[in-house]
Amino acid sequence: MAETRANISELDPVWARIIREAEESVAAEPLLGGMVHYSVLHHPTIERALSYRISLKLANGEMSEQIIREICDEAYASEPELAMAARADIVAVYERDPACHRFLQPLLFFKGFQAVQSYRIGNWLWREGRKDLAQFFQMRCSEVFGVDIHPAATIGCGIMIDHAHSIVIGETAVVGDNVSMLHSVTLGGTGKEEEDRHPKIGDGVLIGAGAKVLGNIRVGDCSRIAAGSVVLEEVPPCKTVAGVPARIVGEAGCAQPAVSMDQLLHEQ
Repeated sequence: MAETRANISELDPVWARIIREAEESVAAEPLLGGMVHYSVLHHPTIERALSYRISLKLANGEMSEQIIREICDEAYASEPELAMAARADIVAVYERDPACHRFLQPLLFFKGFQAVQSYRIGNWLWREGRKDLAQFFQMRCSEVFGVDIHPAATIGCGIMIDHAHSIVIGETAVVGDNVSMLHSVTLGGTGKEEEDRHPKIGDGVLIGAGAKVLGNIRVGDCSRIAAGSVVLEEVPPCKTVAGVPARIVGEAGCAQPAVSMDQLLHEQ
């Protein structure tokens, strides 16, 4: 067993840490033992654990847990990048959310992480041409988590959505790598226009609570959008915008706003 654990730690350090933290959790709180065993310790890989957790959350009277789990297993087997993105998301949440103290927490308890992983399966289905099934995943994600991400949207790795209540991301939206956003963020259109109509969010962007970014506009890398802002025009890289409508109020203040999570508007 020790040799097996050593191999896991070397080949998949994120999963190895989750297993270790799960064992510690069961020892500390036996009442959660069943949940932790079924969600983590019964599974040989993080992919299988993700499939189980997603299926448990999204299943309903119209689609069984077993069917959703088989869909997820197929997706992870077909596209290993999906689970790699999940690992990056776990690390992102751990590093940026001060309420996250273990890798285990996003997998078990954080609906922002769980919603993003559900979206990733829906996006895989969409790209495979299975659009009705993808929209079922979108519907259930919205109903269960309060997060409505169109399965055609493009979202990068290392994503952290804190609190994850009332998040809306439209069909043609693009979100880069290492982006952080808080609750009630909308990446939406400006009306009934068709074709490419949603925002393009660069890498390393921090989007504050309640911010609305509307239209086919670019938000540059490593920029900050202040809480409650309504962004209707392009945001240059490494700038801070605030207000309704949003205007540039200064520099971003650091090289990686999405990592620092500093939402204060400092005097320039």
